[in-house]
Amino acid sequence: MRVWIVFVLCLAGHAMAAPETEVGANPVQIEVGEFDEAIEVVEDVAAENPCLNHHCKKGKVCEVDESNTPMCVCQDPSTCPAAEGEFEHVCGTDNKTYDSSCHFFATKCTLEGTKKGHKLHLDYIGPCKYIEPCMDTELNEFPLRMRDWLKNVLVTLYERDEDNNLLTEKQKLRVKKIYENEKRLQAGDHSLDLLAHDFEKNYNMYIFPVHWQFGQLDQHPVDGYLTHTELSPLRAPLIPMEHCTTRFFEQCDADNDKYIALEEWAACFGIKEQDVDKDLII
Repeated sequence: MRVWIVFVLCLAGHAMAAPETEVGANPVQIEVGEFDEAIEVVEDVAAENPCLNHHCKKGKVCEVDESNTPMCVCQDPSTCPAAEGEFEHVCGTDNKTYDSSCHFFATKCTLEGTKKGHKLHLDYIGPCKYIEPCMDTELNEFPLRMRDWLKNVLVTLYERDEDNNLLTEKQKLRVKKIYENEKRLQAGDHSLDLLAHDFEKNYNMYIFPVHWQFGQLDQHPVDGYLTHTELSPLRAPLIPMEHCTTRFFEQCDADNDKYIALEEWAACFGIKEQDVDKDLII
């Protein structure tokens, strides 16, 4: 549980505080007003190298063509930094261990337009290993723990927020109601029976956390649907710890169209249809 909360604290902090740029960009931030001459030099360099302000998605790097126009091309996997340890390894859906996410996305880029490349995704963080099959009874238990975890992640963010901008003012007001509720089940390792009982008795406390997580993931683009790529920041670290993760998210895609709509996501966590509210993910 503690590992999950630390992970989402990092995820939420990044999502709420970082500007929306494609991974691979390396923007240089300059304080304006005090060093005018330095700014002029940077502008000259940018004019000579258009790639400084040209962002490419994962697996691609910027190069200029003959007319000095920036363009994104697939990165050569051999140019990726060497992994410093196994903790940087990732497992692809091809059941192959890649030295790092850089190596994985560079490889995936070289396969663009092919059937293999279309099917290849980042599966989970860490070297490939045997993942136990998820039994039906275990699958039914998964949302019990996940709901409780989401609620406690939000409470933790609220407690640590202050001026960190981890939550918007509107989100803080919603979480405050959960935080101050005397009936709130405190964080801890609880039995499944207790988690099920708490969800039944304190159902309203779980509505916003489920919506909040959907909003955190629906980023590229913000369209009310979750793709495999958008789910990766959540599912990739969880799979090694929760072997029902993959099957759970597959089940959420009720119509099997490769997209998880908000209504499907909410249903997976037991949120009633009449309580699904798109305004809660903003």
